[in-house]
Amino acid sequence: MKSEDVLFTGGPLDGRVLPVLVGATGQPPKAYEVPVPDDEGGPPTVYVYRRVPAATSKRLGLVRGWRYEYAPEAKPWGGPKWPWSKPSAPDRPRDPDGPRPPDGPDTTRGPDTTGGPDGPKRPDSPDG
Repeated sequence: MKSEDVLFTGGPLDGRVLPVLVGATGQPPKAYEVPVPDDEGGPPTVYVYRRVPAATSKRLGLVRGWRYEYAPEAKPWGGPKWPWSKPSAPDRPRDPDGPRPPDGPDTTRGPDTTGGPDGPKRPDSPDG
């Protein structure tokens, strides 16, 4: 595996240069999580760092290296976002009675054209 020395700015790793594994494209991951164990034996505190360009070339503006900045408001990564996955619901209180049906008749559907158990009504039929 190939690694790259990356500078960390802000947070508990401020000023440190650590080797970070790079992916198949030769870039380090977009976010870097640092779990710090709790002294009490509870769940570890996770510090999140975001990848930002360290420098750019003068002529073309290409990225010339990366560094990680501390992101105190960021949450740890929850895994891949699949196209068929539903987005996570915002934290809000749930209604104990559940969803309520709308008041009045259902106007979202058109007039009833099923004709009952014999099938759909035809405009050219003698009874319709």
